Amino acid sequence: MAESSDMGSPWRMWGPYLAGRQWGTVREDYSTDGDAWAAFPFDHAHARAYRWGEDGLGGICDRYGFLNFSVALWNGKDPVLKERLFGLTNEEGNHGEDAKEHWWAVDGTPTHSWMQWLYRYPQAEYPYAKLRAENARRTRLEREYELSDTGVLDEDRFFDVQVTYAKAGPDDVCITVTATNHGPDPAPLHLLPQAWFRNTWSWGGDKRQGHLTQLLAPTLTVSGLEAVEAEHGFLGRYVLAAEGSPVVLCCDNETNAVDLFGAARNTSRYPKDGVDRRVVRGDRSGINPADHGTKAAFWYRWDAVAPGETVRVKLRLRTEDPADGMFGAEFDEVLAARRSEADDFYGVVIHPGLSAEDRHVARRAYAGLLWTKQLYRFDVAQWLDGDRDVPAPDGRAAQGRRNTSWRHVALADVISMPDEWEYPWFAAWDTAFHTIPLAHVDPDFAKEQLLLMCREWAMHPNGQLPAYEWAFGDVNPPVHAWAAWHVYRIDGYRDRQFLIRVFTKLLLNFSWWVNRKDSDGSNVFEGGFLGMDNIALFDRSAPLPPGYRLEQSDATSWMAFYCQQMFKIALELSRSDQAWDGTATKFLEHFLSIAEAMNTFGSHGVSLWDEEDGFFYDVLVAPDGEPEPMRVRSMVGLLPILGATEVPAWITQEVPDVTARLRWLQKRRPELMGPLRSRSAPEGRKMLLSLVDRERLERILSRMFDRAEFLSPYGIRSLSKATEQVIAKVGGRDASIEYEPGESRTGLFGGNSNWRGPVWFPVNVLLADKLRTLGRFYGDSFTIELPTGSGNRCTLVDAADLIDNSLTALFRPVDGKRPADGDRIESSDSPLWREHPTFSEFFDGDTGEGLGASHQTGWTALVAHLLNPRLPPDPRWA
Repeated sequence: MAESSDMGSPWRMWGPYLAGRQWGTVREDYSTDGDAWAAFPFDHAHARAYRWGEDGLGGICDRYGFLNFSVALWNGKDPVLKERLFGLTNEEGNHGEDAKEHWWAVDGTPTHSWMQWLYRYPQAEYPYAKLRAENARRTRLEREYELSDTGVLDEDRFFDVQVTYAKAGPDDVCITVTATNHGPDPAPLHLLPQAWFRNTWSWGGDKRQGHLTQLLAPTLTVSGLEAVEAEHGFLGRYVLAAEGSPVVLCCDNETNAVDLFGAARNTSRYPKDGVDRRVVRGDRSGINPADHGTKAAFWYRWDAVAPGETVRVKLRLRTEDPADGMFGAEFDEVLAARRSEADDFYGVVIHPGLSAEDRHVARRAYAGLLWTKQLYRFDVAQWLDGDRDVPAPDGRAAQGRRNTSWRHVALADVISMPDEWEYPWFAAWDTAFHTIPLAHVDPDFAKEQLLLMCREWAMHPNGQLPAYEWAFGDVNPPVHAWAAWHVYRIDGYRDRQFLIRVFTKLLLNFSWWVNRKDSDGSNVFEGGFLGMDNIALFDRSAPLPPGYRLEQSDATSWMAFYCQQMFKIALELSRSDQAWDGTATKFLEHFLSIAEAMNTFGSHGVSLWDEEDGFFYDVLVAPDGEPEPMRVRSMVGLLPILGATEVPAWITQEVPDVTARLRWLQKRRPELMGPLRSRSAPEGRKMLLSLVDRERLERILSRMFDRAEFLSPYGIRSLSKATEQVIAKVGGRDASIEYEPGESRTGLFGGNSNWRGPVWFPVNVLLADKLRTLGRFYGDSFTIELPTGSGNRCTLVDAADLIDNSLTALFRPVDGKRPADGDRIESSDSPLWREHPTFSEFFDGDTGEGLGASHQTGWTALVAHLLNPRLPPDPRWA
């Protein structure tokens, strides 16, 4: 890591940047109707070349995605090779965004010098048709039909296929693939490690390889039966060698247009599915007899792997030619050394002192984060306009094509993704949360991720951060400044250059929020769904009836929170350069204005605060200015708690501009000064900026920590459990909401995520963080009942600890079972399942069962941050 401060460093050249799924993504959608799932379905993936990326099982690629390696499998029964992850499209019954597969990121180090990945492959024919048909038949009121429900995993009739990577050097990767038969009977297995070049030559205009060959294509050429030589105009020369005597099969990474689309002929006589046809159907016509192409596979076959038997193959990817002994003792020593280094890194440096169970969960969380660093290539202008040889289809623009105002986006970067199946694309606020646990193991990469979202090829010229490829213009909550501060803090308060770089770009983003999401300049904000899909009575991102506007409690709270984080960063910069003083003053005063508006806005003087209910609500304002509070108690009304930050006592000496402005405001605008609170403490004068005063805070917390409302055994619910069905008319249209602790029972926002009752990790972590801030200010003078009605009183710091401990409890076994595993097969008594925690997108508000995307380590990896010993506060900010 000392040699690898950025993604351009040699040790980071090769990594797990290959996606688990590229089919069905927006980037591969060249249809006229914008139906990405149908435009490039799973059934095309084995025979159709991708335009923007590649995918594979447990694979790696170079930093630029030119040369790829992964593992393909065949059990002698499947209709196609198992080369990539399978899942359902929305039309096929997907309502949880999880793949119908079982796999785990087992281990990894930040420079990918050591990585392990495990895939569970059924020995029976993979039940593709059964999974599709049964899930399509089921309604949203029924559980999803999973792979384990089909019976193919009964009696442990599966192979565990583990891929291990250990780097002997930056350009020398030792690879082992093992497969263990856990079933009761012998079973056949075909194992095909594959290497291929991403197709950059079929679309026209690729000058990168223009000098190589007449066909503008890189080449793979067999060098004997145990190695292939890869020549590439940018990468240079690599050799992939395989131990033993596998059959080497070569074809081209080009579309089989004859079989897929009824074309007269294919561009290549040996298209992408040549290996698949040779192994599965015995069809030799797709294999190049001259032993060269742009895709190659090493074909290993076992007619019968005995029960309990493990078969193993070794491979090595490096720039040097094959040599005697390259798979001998030195190879094994590299694996042993890298494994030992990983053990020391996590056991001694990252989380010493944890229990064995907590250490296992934290290490798996880090492994998931590191394995879901994916290469993301997308030039939106080129995608919209089409390529030289493959222009965009007629009518694309007329169909209201996505992202037409984001033509500047031109990404070719490794990005931290929420997971590798649902998300071979990023989401801005997800990425920000990822950087918190990442900062513990790889602060340089964490900082790079935050900066990337602000770079000119990502951030819109108007200052908006891109949301996600489905609609870059959607609005994610502004958590970037909070994440930047915490990364700076975890990294030891030492990288001021990072702080300056991210802060100056966020000035543009903050201005975008003010100019675009405060329609009448009232300091009360709109924002749409703000990442919390179906939390409201209606889709908050959809157009309202003419003349209506929705003033949002969460949007306004997010902006108050944003102001405070920017204020905090500006104060830190001001300590060594007084040129930043005025910036700190700006954010202080802007926060005070938002706080005032949160209480009263508009000609009717209506507040987002409901005094009778003791809660904050969104307010729908009619064309005549008449307000109607949306009386649904949800996370929307809890988020004002986020508007809390300490004001350090040293500002009076070190930040004179802020001090002078505070004095002026106290004299001339005393009505604004309510949110600035101060009190005497043994350690000196304490000051706090808080959006919510003490009385209102007590009332909100009495609901938040009420088991009948928000408090679950595993964190704070996103909607009050007391919410029975609420039906309201919104601009003449009926809308309804009720408590749904599990998966969504409606199709709102696609119906794949649910904010109507489940527990979500990121907002829980934010609430605990701010309760701890409030607790440090109030100390023992402010106690609450915890839980409400129990008579047990505790401080706000204790309450914050309760939330953190509730979240970590999701992964701590109770009677041998993790609550997060629910009743799924992962909760089996078998050690084959119990060993592997999964990190879900969200969690049932009653039982804690993991829901949504079943491998979304992403922001749920925040559990590793919570399990780490808490960082001591810097005395400058204590």
